Amino acid sequence: MENFTYNSPVLLLEGLVISEHYIYPTFLSLLFVYVLIVISNTGIILLIITERSLHEPMYLLFCNLPFNDVFGNSVVVPRLMIDMLKPDSERYISYEDCVTQAFGYHMFSCASHAILMVMAFDRLTLRLNRCGTFIANPFCDNASLFKLSCESSYINNIYGLVYTAAVAGCSIATIGLTYSKIAAVCLSSKNKSLNSKALKTCSTHLTVYMIMWSCGCTTFILHRFSGVAEYRKATALLFHIVPGILNPLIYALKCTEIRHVILKILHSEKLMTR
Repeated sequence: MENFTYNSPVLLLEGLVISEHYIYPTFLSLLFVYVLIVISNTGIILLIITERSLHEPMYLLFCNLPFNDVFGNSVVVPRLMIDMLKPDSERYISYEDCVTQAFGYHMFSCASHAILMVMAFDRLTLRLNRCGTFIANPFCDNASLFKLSCESSYINNIYGLVYTAAVAGCSIATIGLTYSKIAAVCLSSKNKSLNSKALKTCSTHLTVYMIMWSCGCTTFILHRFSGVAEYRKATALLFHIVPGILNPLIYALKCTEIRHVILKILHSEKLMTR
């Protein structure tokens, strides 16, 4: 699309490029996934809040994960589904809404890595004049906003690289240090039960982390290349959806105390229906 406006207050989102035959199946699939994420994660939060036996620092801190998953997916998925039902030429979004969505997306990304000290919504973004109105992405993020600029975004790209390196570096270093210490304890311990529990917890955690980290980094890298838009969109959606589905299963259902509470509730409801 030809760039012919200047600092337009309205932008055009590319959204998902899907054949007409697959719009409704894709819409229903995304709706099912989104509802599943909201219900499962909200259920975990309510369970921890209402069950007194889970009122401990570890479980109260755990509430951050499901809350962040609901927040992150709510920022992206509903708007994405609404745009799917619109013609390509009518997927408009105001610049303020786009910047807000970009802020929410990057805050979700930071929180997912437990690094909240840097926010990607700042005047490095807001200072740029815009010549374009077409967001070549299913949702708004800073890299997409940079591409609208009619001036050099060199500083923004440098900031983005430094910011991403800092976030990824701190995340990898923290998790690497933590698990190296856990591994050292396991190697020095002859307690098979302890080692088995640690291995089960660490392996599932690292699996989700590696999926999230690889999708996030792939999305960041693919923003720098042309002709790979569809792959970038797929990895960006996976970054949101996969952890949102797996976190309740891995962190909640595999936690003995939470699993026992869920089973107790189900058992009591079963007895009441008899």
